[in-house]
Amino acid sequence: MGLRIGVDIGGSFTDFAVLDEATRTIRTLKVFSRPDSPGSEVLAGMEGLRERYGIEPREVVYFTHGTTVGVNAVVQRKGLKLGLVTTRNFEDVLDIARLKIPDMYHLMSSRPAPLIPRDRVFGVVGRLTAEGDEETPVDETSVLDAVLGMQAAGCEGVVVSLLHSYRNPSHELQVKAIIQRAMPGMFVSCSHEVWPIIREYERTVTATIGGYVQPRVSNYLTKLQAALGESGIGADLKVTKSNGGVMSAENGKQNCVQMILSGTASGVIGAAYLAKLCQVKDCMSLDIGGTTADIALIVDGKPQYATGEYIGEFQIHIPSVSVSSIGDGGGSIAWVDEFGVLKVGPESAGSNPGPVCYGRGGTRPTITDAFAAIGVLGSAALGYNAVKVDVDASLRAIEPLAQRLGLDVYKTAAAIIEVSISGMYAGVSRLSSRFGIDPRTFSLMPFGGAGPMLGCFLARALNVRNLLVPTTPGVLSALGGLIADTKNDFVRTTYYPLDRASLDRLGHDLTLLEADARAWVIRETGTDATAELVVSADMRYRGQSFEIDTPLTAAAIANGDIEGIAQAFHREHERLFGHSDETSAIQVVALRLVITAPTPKPELPKIAAGEGTPKAESEIDAYLDGAWRRVPLYRRTALLAGHRFTGPAIVAQDDTTTCVLPGFNARVDDYGNLFLEAV
Repeated sequence: MGLRIGVDIGGSFTDFAVLDEATRTIRTLKVFSRPDSPGSEVLAGMEGLRERYGIEPREVVYFTHGTTVGVNAVVQRKGLKLGLVTTRNFEDVLDIARLKIPDMYHLMSSRPAPLIPRDRVFGVVGRLTAEGDEETPVDETSVLDAVLGMQAAGCEGVVVSLLHSYRNPSHELQVKAIIQRAMPGMFVSCSHEVWPIIREYERTVTATIGGYVQPRVSNYLTKLQAALGESGIGADLKVTKSNGGVMSAENGKQNCVQMILSGTASGVIGAAYLAKLCQVKDCMSLDIGGTTADIALIVDGKPQYATGEYIGEFQIHIPSVSVSSIGDGGGSIAWVDEFGVLKVGPESAGSNPGPVCYGRGGTRPTITDAFAAIGVLGSAALGYNAVKVDVDASLRAIEPLAQRLGLDVYKTAAAIIEVSISGMYAGVSRLSSRFGIDPRTFSLMPFGGAGPMLGCFLARALNVRNLLVPTTPGVLSALGGLIADTKNDFVRTTYYPLDRASLDRLGHDLTLLEADARAWVIRETGTDATAELVVSADMRYRGQSFEIDTPLTAAAIANGDIEGIAQAFHREHERLFGHSDETSAIQVVALRLVITAPTPKPELPKIAAGEGTPKAESEIDAYLDGAWRRVPLYRRTALLAGHRFTGPAIVAQDDTTTCVLPGFNARVDDYGNLFLEAV
């Protein structure tokens, strides 16, 4: 028995959740993030845990964390200077992309410049057929010419992405070997090793993103491993993954593309766990940190998954928890454009200097400063006493905007909040259209450092009636990483018809996938005894351009149940598009397998019971709904199971502040979660 620690590194704060394996209780902490020195915030947090709870490094038996190092490198375009080797005459694969503009409703919208510009893309002679047979052998001279070009361009790494390598990787491996002989020590990544999918652009851009961030992520993980060792933690470092699972840091160094969305995925895993515990069937998780507001759908206690999520300006085609960035974070900066229009974001104050009210050198007002100005913040310390809010500083920072807008400073602060909500409303509308859901039938779970402040505002705009505010919403992402299972995805491109002649191939491919999956989980955990396997297939009607991921069973494949497999696809097609065609031939484009080894979960303790309205710690003045109001301030730790109160009200706690607007009733459940209902 020992302590298990989950860490989430955000733009402003780094969050810690500690699970005691003996008592199954959770302890939490926040410290400031250090973008200038990634990893140092983890060491600062460990020291804070020692001071606050008496936690010693030698007690830690499990340590996992989510990081934004990879995604930040892509967003800021500060990754490796890469060269790309393609099949000759396919050098424009990244420039052509899918010939789609990012925003179809914006006439001036344009595709982003590729991470690897055209002058660092080199075609080589060699060709495979679509069946994986060699049509033209690899020409070593053409590869060596590409090497000379990459050396002249100063490339620091190479991505090799050749036609049909998903079917036969031999040409990519030959090219890689030639490059490594010519440039010893050069980082070389092959697309089939990153994610062997059929479409050329999707496979190439995914491999490019992986290569772009790999050295930075690998170096970061190596330094963090060394620092944890020096601090006395003997547990192997684990990393949360984009698919909501965890893997070893050593695996992450080699497969960093799998962890590029680790931070956002952790929050959804934590939210799904809580939604299931509280029996909330359909839920939207709203994770608002210092930089962004991210939303995801949770149905029947399970997060939704997808491929093609955006990393900055680029889609990455690996399975991941489906999370959409819908707006700004608490540190997003408010400003007035040249036309006198109030805007919020996308620039963020981050953790350094942070919002003006933090007193760390910030001068430009943020969403957090707006909440300080209207009185929601300022009556209690934030971030486990790391911050004492300076309300006057926020008011001074907002004053120039107020003068330009012709409003008083309080109305300007309220307008900042409303502008941020309008952006989130538009983001949720896009998400609703994508998944075909009605937000009014979902509950909203706001978390993150700023989520509970903004939750009621967004719920009101969406006509969402119910909200669930977790007991420790500010560190829910860290809890998600802590409870995430060891998990990995495997794919094998098949591209054959669903018929009797293909049954043996389908069974053979599944056998190979299962062998790879079990070998992986044994390397990660030492055993496959508790591993669970989930099988699906990318299928389509013959003649369709795109396929859909269809849940299957291994038994159906093993038993040759073609009719059962076909019916599964027809049902999924009907569910998504409202129609199906049982007379059409079906193609199996790819076979997928997900292996999961469960990790221990906390047994959240029930809190003491109470009744009636809780006693307020104090009363404060807050500017809400266009008027100053006398508002009760409740301390979260003083709320008992069964307590009820009505808005407006403010609930303060170590990791965040909850703003309950007028027109909302609140009740506390047995675990200390706060349920809000619009009346």
